[in-house]
Amino acid sequence: MRNVVIVGNAPWRWRPEFVALVRRADLVLAADGGANHLARIGVRPAAVVGDLDSIRPEVRRWIGEERIVPHPDQEFTDLHKTIAYAFDERGAERVTILAATAGRLDHALENLALLGRWAGHAAIELFDEQHRIVAVSDTFTAAVGAGATVSLLPLGRCPRVWTRGLRWALAGEPLDLLGRTSVSNVAEGGPVEVRVEGGVVLVFLPGAGPDW
Repeated sequence: MRNVVIVGNAPWRWRPEFVALVRRADLVLAADGGANHLARIGVRPAAVVGDLDSIRPEVRRWIGEERIVPHPDQEFTDLHKTIAYAFDERGAERVTILAATAGRLDHALENLALLGRWAGHAAIELFDEQHRIVAVSDTFTAAVGAGATVSLLPLGRCPRVWTRGLRWALAGEPLDLLGRTSVSNVAEGGPVEVRVEGGVVLVFLPGAGPDW
């Protein structure tokens, strides 16, 4: 499986587990200024994608022009462009995104919505400093320790959602971002299962490392 890590341009603090995640990836990409974050840990991305208004000149020289992929289209964000590049140009089978939710709230919301746009297309997830966030459009299972907090937030409306392994289970009820959500549910220990029929649900899990 071609595991790809994409580093965005949001404020980011490198913890050891994230450095290890980057170093064991099959491929590392930067969304424009995400290259600045990678330079701090000495990792040259295979490509830097975007309108290139955020990458620092000295970082661009260090990476080399052969790895720069200009994409000035203002209809899409740099992270959107980089995800599309990962799947369409580099054969990604699984994408993990870092540095995408801190900083500006509008950017964070857009980047979370990107998970939903690719849900069902291929495996994609996002890590912030506290969570592993996965977009589910069909079924999803993860091992979660007893007592851990798990939240489900629909991207819009999901007509039917089922869960197992959570204290307050769903049995085919609807979730709606403007109505009922499932924030701060509690894992009972063992696998947590989520099944969605219609729409996309973001599942917020404890920030353990990905299972690859």
